Amino acid sequence: MKMVKDFVEGDSLLTQLLVNNVAKGVNASGSAYLNVELRDSSGAINAKKWEVSEEDEKIFVIGNIIEVGLEIINYRNALQGKIINATLLDDESVDVSKFVKQPPIPVEELTKRFNAHVASIKNEDCKKLVDHFVNKFQDKIYTHPAASSIHHEYSSGLLMHVVSMADIACCIEKMYPDISHDLLISGIILHDFGKTIELEGKVAYKYSLEGKLLGHISIMVGEIRKAAEELGISKEIATILEHMVLSHHGYLEYGSPVLPQTKEALLLSLIDNLDSKMTIVEKALEPIEKGEFSQKIFALDNRCFYKHGIK
Repeated sequence: MKMVKDFVEGDSLLTQLLVNNVAKGVNASGSAYLNVELRDSSGAINAKKWEVSEEDEKIFVIGNIIEVGLEIINYRNALQGKIINATLLDDESVDVSKFVKQPPIPVEELTKRFNAHVASIKNEDCKKLVDHFVNKFQDKIYTHPAASSIHHEYSSGLLMHVVSMADIACCIEKMYPDISHDLLISGIILHDFGKTIELEGKVAYKYSLEGKLLGHISIMVGEIRKAAEELGISKEIATILEHMVLSHHGYLEYGSPVLPQTKEALLLSLIDNLDSKMTIVEKALEPIEKGEFSQKIFALDNRCFYKHGIK
């Protein structure tokens, strides 16, 4: 069965794919259509379903695995699928792993590196808080994505993001002796743990009620405050870690209620931005041939990035 990464313009095929995202639209004549993101473990493709029926709305639901007839076209220099028909499949009848993108580094290696970063924290209060949340969220830390679509949106994406950021931090902090390693690493480990509550699902993830109404930043600040009171954590340390979570998006317009006001909070926001942006670019360039440009990347001011072959 042909994988998404191998689709080419002109393909007409019947294949099995996961419904990763769905949005309803209305065309110029007032008829409803569906804009659907379909994926397998190799990648994703946007597709349109015109002339939507009530049955279609039951089939095209986030998390459903479907057998779908597609015609692959080129629309504005990007491949797009035209959905001809679709049938809902029973999850028990398919190998779910075929539809789940895996991290670029084996989970066993990521887990080993994550545990090493946790063990490097020596401050007693920081260690208590981090250990508390690692135990509380252990069922999700190692499997959850870091986002639903933009970056690290795959299985174990949250683990990959945290480990990458902690690795970067260990390199950068050597240049600034006054940086508190324990605060920085603790903040990095905790900053996105709220996403284990913000996003829910098994194969495809969508925003939970708390995610929609509160967001992962507010969720995690509440979690830290509650845990700090229960564990008797120093008020200064708890407040600084809450601040690091609140400010980690770096800018008010990016969703941070406050701006970074400690060295560690500033460095956390910069590292988070670096890792997420580089991951977004890598994702956009992955299917592009050397010597060509990517599609416009919305998260990067609609810029197109060039893929060179220089080592």
